[in-house]
Amino acid sequence: MRISRRALLAQLAAALPAADRKMKITSVKAVPFRLLQTSRFGTSRFASDHDPARWRWFGPFSQLSGSILVQIRTDQGLTGYGMGGGGEAACYIIEHHLKDLLVGVNPLNVEMLWDQIFSSTSFYGRKGLAIMALSGIDLALWDVAGRHANAPVFQLLGGSVRDRVPAYLTSPNPEIGMKLGFRAFKLPVNFGPADGEDGKKKIVEQIKQARNIVGQDALLMIDVLCRWNVDYTLEIAERLVEMKLHFIEEPLLPDDIPGYEKLCAEVKGTRIASGEHEYTHYGFDQLLRRKAAHLLQPDVTWSGGMTTGKRVVMLAASRSVPVVPHRGGSVYGMHLIQASANCPMAESFGTGEPGNELMALLTAPFENGHYRAPEGPGFGVEFSDSLLRKHAPELV
Repeated sequence: MRISRRALLAQLAAALPAADRKMKITSVKAVPFRLLQTSRFGTSRFASDHDPARWRWFGPFSQLSGSILVQIRTDQGLTGYGMGGGGEAACYIIEHHLKDLLVGVNPLNVEMLWDQIFSSTSFYGRKGLAIMALSGIDLALWDVAGRHANAPVFQLLGGSVRDRVPAYLTSPNPEIGMKLGFRAFKLPVNFGPADGEDGKKKIVEQIKQARNIVGQDALLMIDVLCRWNVDYTLEIAERLVEMKLHFIEEPLLPDDIPGYEKLCAEVKGTRIASGEHEYTHYGFDQLLRRKAAHLLQPDVTWSGGMTTGKRVVMLAASRSVPVVPHRGGSVYGMHLIQASANCPMAESFGTGEPGNELMALLTAPFENGHYRAPEGPGFGVEFSDSLLRKHAPELV
């Protein structure tokens, strides 16, 4: 029987080893995978229309309370996992839009797929939910690429520039970190302009107490989570000069770039850190061009994935601006940090926090104040069937 050319090529392709055939994505799924409770970031119960809590209710789609897990399967039996943000809303975007751009394509074209997805969502999502969804997809693609190469992601990024990275603990209780070997500490500060002079005094007292606990040689930082304004920040920075703060993180809302420009030009005795709530290398490029941050803090699980992280590090290095990724002690953040000479520290992730098995799984190996990236293929994380059945049964 005569065989057509197309059929013959199909038979030859089927006879080749799987590694020699063009790999294709066969399945894309995303599920909510909350690492922290939504209530950690506020309450939906308000005393009045003017209740200050209304400005601090971040809902179920932000930060780690809105974490999602993206699973990408291929026709070669490889499965990649990536963490994103945006909760159920981001999962909806993936299921009803982004999956169309992924199924049937080669997952190894990671950066091309990032550009295609960004272009396809740009009319409704240049920042926020669409990029949170893209982050989980991008990390899952990098995981597939590492597993395909049988190498950790930091090797795909150019190799490790150090074998471990000093870490800082984010916690109101620095004593916890001292027991674990941390020598750098960041304190959440919950007072702002609405608290008047009494709030200013409480901030100064909080930082003085922390400095006395950690000692003069330890790094000490504060995180304001966008509660302040320019004048308030400059005044508090001046009052805290003797405390030798390494940086003040996110004193203003992320879109107040003129305000950040002013702070960076005028603040004394400390640095201004920003970027935890910025998105894609385009957004970070604006911060750099306008000299609106002394230190950048992308979160690879919602700012655009590893592709964004890699591009941000390159942009920042060209301007001698350090990058300290938000929650860099996660397995995802550590691969970027360990491959980047311009990333001097890793923020804590899971370490010193109330434990749960999801956080523990995604926390990079930690020892005596330092993190290191896992050395297994991809991101070095294995999601067992038993864990998926418990927390994400749709992915089994």
